[in-house]
Amino acid sequence: MKKFFLFAALMTAAAGSMTAQVVSVVAQRVDDDSVRVGMKKIDRRLEDAYIVSGLGKRTLYVNEEVTTHIIMPEPIRLVDISTQKIAGNQCADNIVRIKPVNRMFEHELAGTVTVIGERNMVQYDIVYTRQPNLAYSVYKVSNAELDRYSNPSVTMTEGEMARFAYAIYNSPRRFYGIRQSKYGMTIRVNNIYTLNDYFFIDYSIENRSKIKYDIDEVRVKLTDKKQSKATNSQTVELSPVWSLNGARSFQKAYRNVIVIDKLTFPNEKVLSLEISERQISGRVITVNIDYSDILNADSFDESLIHRRW
Repeated sequence: MKKFFLFAALMTAAAGSMTAQVVSVVAQRVDDDSVRVGMKKIDRRLEDAYIVSGLGKRTLYVNEEVTTHIIMPEPIRLVDISTQKIAGNQCADNIVRIKPVNRMFEHELAGTVTVIGERNMVQYDIVYTRQPNLAYSVYKVSNAELDRYSNPSVTMTEGEMARFAYAIYNSPRRFYGIRQSKYGMTIRVNNIYTLNDYFFIDYSIENRSKIKYDIDEVRVKLTDKKQSKATNSQTVELSPVWSLNGARSFQKAYRNVIVIDKLTFPNEKVLSLEISERQISGRVITVNIDYSDILNADSFDESLIHRRW
């Protein structure tokens, strides 16, 4: 019986030795930070890393060799990047670019990026991939991904302004007495519409000369009808909020719709629309809009957008 137990003990020790050898063969170093045991990879430095296993719909893959551009469908007001592992900035009115600072683990959550627009916001998890071809270079945010929020400082978005201005641009002329001619040029106001806190001024320019007109600046001023002296108190500069036509030159005809903040002013003043040419001795054409014309501005009707002329 003693011989039997001694034999069993020897066999158990041998089996343990063989198991240790098998484990040492299976366990192979993968890189400096990880080891693979069987089919499972174990990372050694995961104290500060969060490896994403179930990726949601709002996830952006990034790589240190690829600059990722996020394009919003509206102008961006604020961008927040939650971690210093990701560098980024706003490179255009509606574009944010981001990029990892260093190399990371595969599927490591580097942080989140929040992009806030005029009326909408969106938030993404930024996940690292070691394959540059899997990282986004351009990502266009769809309307379905946007989360709408109430922004009291914005009563109308630029997208809404564009929609209304384009409808006015394609509508027939309703004002006929507001015009001015000079230098072979004629500027006229076609329509004035009011909507929410804004005025939409539709104007056109006719060039009867043979010289192309290069637009340098469009200025809106509130000036006195009769100026005895040109003082700062007599002229108030108004900045257009938005402009439909971005063309900077024309040969014969030009039409545009600008948006300005709604305002009231006394009869002693006029609203002056001034267009200057990009030349040292450039032509400057001006048309004045009386307060009575502002009072006759049409209220914008939604049916104008769907109307066919």
